[in-house]
Amino acid sequence: MKGNRKDPVNPEEETFRMLLRPLAEAYLSFIRESDRHAEKMGLTGGQFDVIATLGDTDGMCCRELSEKTLVTKGTLTGVLDRLEKKGLIYGTSSPSDRRIRIIRLTNKGEALFRKVFPEHLDHLKPFFQRALTDAEMKTLKELLLKVRDSFQEETGSPVG
Repeated sequence: MKGNRKDPVNPEEETFRMLLRPLAEAYLSFIRESDRHAEKMGLTGGQFDVIATLGDTDGMCCRELSEKTLVTKGTLTGVLDRLEKKGLIYGTSSPSDRRIRIIRLTNKGEALFRKVFPEHLDHLKPFFQRALTDAEMKTLKELLLKVRDSFQEETGSPVG
């Protein structure tokens, strides 16, 4: 009955494995709720991410946007095209290198950012406050950044 025999499990391996599903489920739950709320405000999750990232900046090149948002490089062009059609962003050539396009919010985009960003934070905040104390949120942030940094050290690709 070899197939029914359980091999002894290394406790460190078991601790690691029991972390993966809750991490993925928390991420997916957050993204679903965030995207659902963004859609109520007339934006896709990716569009909201770009608007939120460009808010309170002088603009960014596409490379910076792809590094600072959760929008994949392959999707970013389409998201930017749709935001431009909505009159929320525009692109200009970089003064230092005309090959580089700097993406900025229009006045309409800036007004939208000022409205939807705080509204979105207010919507998401209770989900965290129901689950965590302020101290736990600070600890969770530190832990999540450590995990993120570990992946970045390995892959060399920045996120956020």
